[in-house]
Amino acid sequence: MCRSCLSWYGHRIAPHVVHFGCSANAFSRMRQRMVPLAAGAVVEVGFGSGLNLPYYDAVKVKRLVGIDPDDRMLAMAKRQDRARRLDVECLQASGESIPLADGFADTVVVAYAFCTIPRPELALAEIRRILKPGGQLIFLEHGQADSAWRTRLQDRFNPLWGVLAAGCNLSRNPFQLVANARFDLREARRERFPTTFWLLGSHYTGVALRPPH
Repeated sequence: MCRSCLSWYGHRIAPHVVHFGCSANAFSRMRQRMVPLAAGAVVEVGFGSGLNLPYYDAVKVKRLVGIDPDDRMLAMAKRQDRARRLDVECLQASGESIPLADGFADTVVVAYAFCTIPRPELALAEIRRILKPGGQLIFLEHGQADSAWRTRLQDRFNPLWGVLAAGCNLSRNPFQLVANARFDLREARRERFPTTFWLLGSHYTGVALRPPH
């Protein structure tokens, strides 16, 4: 595909493909399970088109800041926010460089974003920085499959998938990423996706705490 065609697809089509795909029930039920755990001052890294908005508990969330580098996705999120009870501050920024103060957040939520962030280890360092000591990271992700042959298929499809799905990486291991960033992983659950989404491998959900030091 020519460079101009790729650019046109990335700007015009890919955001809607990602929004539609991530609206499926396989993702929604995980959002329903994990996002209501957020409390206090909340930062969502990889806010995208705002698909988590219906699941935040407006009683528990005192402030919500959405971080995303894509202005087109944030525009979609703002349209959704008009129908919600939460006031959201949207900041166009990358996960690797979050424009918030140290210890700003009680909770950071990352939903289906570690797969697209180019340097997830840097994003996790930033998340650790903006979290208060003892603050929680809530994550829900897809990633590395639970068998060798599935993982090989993911690796084979990764280049094409990255073009179609806005830079998504199929075979990262979110548990390993979080552990390597020196978070205290308190809750972790890994499940297979439904057959329709077999290429996405395993569903990873968890809650991790920033240690006091």
